[in-house]
Amino acid sequence: MKLIVAIIQPNRLEAVKAALTEVEVFRLTVMDVQGFGRQKGQTEVYRGHEVSVNLLRKVRLEIGVNDAFVEPTIAAIIKGGRSGEKGEIGDGKIFVLPLDDCVRIRTGERGGEAI
Repeated sequence: MKLIVAIIQPNRLEAVKAALTEVEVFRLTVMDVQGFGRQKGQTEVYRGHEVSVNLLRKVRLEIGVNDAFVEPTIAAIIKGGRSGEKGEIGDGKIFVLPLDDCVRIRTGERGGEAI
């Protein structure tokens, strides 16, 4: 089992969800987050003064999958999250972490059956 954490652009969320549905990944957690990487924030004008905004709005997805779904899930996130054909700086990142256990609260099932 793996925990896939993806940081994507907020405007790409619906495309990523659609791509995940195509590969039969239906369970995910979505969080609004802020951060920056290569984009290093942006400059905005507020009341006539330039203001540097260091943190940009992003969306964080967390998806627990069985090993057979890892590569299809990654491919779906890339397909839905990439801007244009080659992508752009700020499209996001995907992290794949080991998932030691999963427990379904309702039934007490554990492991891959609980996902």
